[in-house]
Amino acid sequence: MKTWIGCLVGAMVLLLFSCQSGKKAEEVAVDLPQILEKKELVVLTVNSSVSYFNYRGEPMGFQYELAQQFAKSLGVTLKVKVVKDEEGLVDSLLSGAGDLVAYNLIMTNSLKDSLIYCGEEDITRQVIVQRRGKKVLKDVTELVGKKVYVNSGKYRTRLENLNRELGGGIDICEVSSDSVSSEDLITWVAEGRIDYTVATDEIAKINRTYYPVLDIGLAISFDQRSSWAVRKTSPQLAAAADKWHRENINSPEFRASARRYFELAKRPSHGSILSVKDGKISHYDALFRRYAKEIGWDWRLLASLAYTESNFNPNVVSWAGAKGLMQLMPATSRVMGVPPGKEQDPEESIKAAVKYIGQMQRTFSKVTDKEEQAKFILAAYNCGVGHVTDAMALAEKYGRNRYLWEHHVAHYMLLKSNKEYYQDPVCKNGYLRGSDTYEFVREILARTELYKRKIKK
Repeated sequence: MKTWIGCLVGAMVLLLFSCQSGKKAEEVAVDLPQILEKKELVVLTVNSSVSYFNYRGEPMGFQYELAQQFAKSLGVTLKVKVVKDEEGLVDSLLSGAGDLVAYNLIMTNSLKDSLIYCGEEDITRQVIVQRRGKKVLKDVTELVGKKVYVNSGKYRTRLENLNRELGGGIDICEVSSDSVSSEDLITWVAEGRIDYTVATDEIAKINRTYYPVLDIGLAISFDQRSSWAVRKTSPQLAAAADKWHRENINSPEFRASARRYFELAKRPSHGSILSVKDGKISHYDALFRRYAKEIGWDWRLLASLAYTESNFNPNVVSWAGAKGLMQLMPATSRVMGVPPGKEQDPEESIKAAVKYIGQMQRTFSKVTDKEEQAKFILAAYNCGVGHVTDAMALAEKYGRNRYLWEHHVAHYMLLKSNKEYYQDPVCKNGYLRGSDTYEFVREILARTELYKRKIKK
C-alpha cells in the first residue's frame, strides 16, 4: 500500500514538474510574432562606455541607440535590462529574461547550439594604446624591453601569450589595484604617466575621442567576431535583425550614432575669454549677475560653469545633444521650461540652468555648507544626480562622509568607471567616466578663484 501511494505521489510530482518545465519552455519560445503582438522588445545589455550608460539623467550608448532604431523599425517600444557581464547576458537570454542581446557578444562554437548570432558582424581585436609621435611602435616586436601596464584578465593573458611568442622581453606590469580600470590606464597614457596599455579597439576608439593624442593602430591579437544574439527559438527575430542591419548600416541615423560615439570629440575646445584684466568675463556677464542671485551663487561661479560647458558659445551642440550656453540636455530643457526652439537663446539657457541648480540645491539640502554643496551640484550638472547619489552611497558604505566632496564622495566618483564599484548593490545608475566629473568640478572651482582675484564682485 505504502509503495503504491509512494509511486502515485512520485508520478504526480513528475507530472507537475514536467508541466512547469513545459510552461517555462513555452514562455521562452518567444519570436517576432509574439514581440509584435505585445508591442515590446526586451533587450539585454551591460553597462559600458560602448553599449549602455546613463549620462545627465538620460540613457545613452552606441548599442542602445542601435537597439532603439531597430525597435522603432518594428513598431514596438524598447525595454532595456542591464545584467552584470557577458556570461550573465547569455544566461538571462536563455532563461527568457529578454528577447535579444544588444551587445557585441563574442562568437563561440560552444554557444552556436543555443544562440543565433545576428545583426552586424563586428570585428574586434586588442590593440596597444600609446601616444602619437615619432617613437610610436609599429610592430609587436618593438614591445620587447617596454613596460606595458594592464589589469588582470584578458589583456594580461594576451600579453603573456604574445610574450611567449616573441621569446620573452615584454615587461608586463599588472596594476592590481581594484580602483584602477582599463580606461583609467588609457587616461594615464594620454597624460604621459605611462607609455603603453592594452584595450579592445572599440574601447580605444571611444577613448581617442576624449584624448586625440592617442595612437591605437598596433594590433596584438587575432580578429574576433562578435554580434547581437537571440535564442535558437527566435529565428524570425534574428532574420529581422539581420535585415535591419543590412538595410540601415549606411543610413544617416546609423552613421550619426557611430559618429557620436567613435568620432566626435568629447571635450569642448576652449579659447580665450574677453578680458579678465578689464573686469569682463563674457558678453553675458549681466545675465550671470542677475540670475545667480536667485540661487545665492557668486555670479563668477555661474560664469565659470558656462565657460566650461560652452566656451560662451550659445550655438554649440555637444556630442550628446546638449545645447546652448549652459549645455542643457533636451529633456532637462523641456522640464525647466525652455520654449521649443529657444534652447540656444542665452537668457533662456541661463534661466533654465539656474532653475535646474535650484532644484539640485533642494536635492542636496543635507550638504549644509553652501560651498561644499556647490561641488555636489556641479558634479550632478556634469553627469546627472543619480551618479552623485551613487557615489554618496558608496562613500557611506565604505566609512567615509557622504556629505563631504574631496577625499570622500569624490573618491568614489573616480571609482565609478570600475566594475567592482558601479556594480555594487548600492549603485543604481551603473557605469560612469567619473574622472571627467571630478576634473569638471576641479576646473570650474579653480577658474572661479581666478575670476574672483581678477574681477570685483
